[in-house]
This record gives sequence, C-alpha cells and structure tokens, in this order.
Amino acid sequence: MSYWAIILLAFSMSMDAFAVSVGRGAALGRPRFSEALRTGVVFGVVEAITPLIGWAAGFAAASYISAVDHWIAFALLGFVGLNMLYAAARGGEDDAVGIKSSSFLILVATAIGTSLDAMAVGVSLAFMQVNILVVAIAIGAATFLLSSSGMLVGRLIGARFGRIAEGVAGLVLLGFGVSILFEHLTAV
Repeated sequence: MSYWAIILLAFSMSMDAFAVSVGRGAALGRPRFSEALRTGVVFGVVEAITPLIGWAAGFAAASYISAVDHWIAFALLGFVGLNMLYAAARGGEDDAVGIKSSSFLILVATAIGTSLDAMAVGVSLAFMQVNILVVAIAIGAATFLLSSSGMLVGRLIGARFGRIAEGVAGLVLLGFGVSILFEHLTAV
C-alpha cells in the first residue's frame, strides 16, 4: 500500500469522527480549545487501536480463508462504505447533534461507536501486505486532527458539512474495496 493510499485511507476512516465532532461542536455552542484537544485525543487513540484489533483477528484467520480473502475485504470495505453513505444521506438523525454533555464516558462511547468501521477495515488489511502500525498511527493522527478541528469549527459550518464529508469517505472506502477485488481478479 503506497503512502498516498495510507493517507487517503486514514482520512477516510476519520470522517465519521469528524462528522461527530462537528455535531458536538455545534451542539456545545462554543467549545473550549481544551475540549477540542480532549475530543481529538480520545477519538484518535480509539481510532488507532481498533484497526490493530481487527488486523489481529483477520491475521489469525488468514490461513483458513486465503482463497476468499479478497472477497471478504471487498465485502467489509463495501459494507462500511455503504453504511457511511447511508448515514450521510440519512441527514437529520445524527446522534452527534443531540450530544450536549461533555462527559468523558459519553466521549469514549462515541469514539468507540465511530471506530467500529476501523476495526472492520483492520480485518481487511490483514489480507494485504501492509505495515499495520503505520496505518494505525496514520488513522489515529488523522482522526486527532479532524476531530479537534471539527469541534472548533462545528458551530460555524454545522452538521451538514460533516455529513457530506462522511459521504465522500464512504465512496473512498467503496473504491478501496473495488480496487482490492479488481487487483486480485485481474492478477490471476
């Protein structure tokens, strides 16, 4: 996986956290810089850990399913991408907009909820020749950056832009899934 692909993947995986952060920023009104940093750190750390968990699970099962690994990667990335597109299209039902508390437990629960897609992507990465630590760090760093900035600009741009960004990220993940399947099927 090229560095450009890792960067694109990292920012794509961060878009749901960005959308939530924009919504939190809009809901909290005027979040302090320290609150934006706290949100970025929590989201970034959780988002960096979950692909490692998914990768470990996928790697453990890789020898048993190597004949169909490309289909699994395609299905997982496709599912996550379509789910992100659906969430973006769904619009006004964003959970993030209703979150008015800055409680640490709510923040962690939200971070875990937005990072489940990174775990699924981690499973698919187990079937590819990638340095999972580099990918996980990139995802965590991108999530930190986007979540922190999303909190600060949330009141200015509103939740709508966050949904558009999440839709674009869903398309990128779908593209990754199709690319993996295409590369494998044409290599035969």
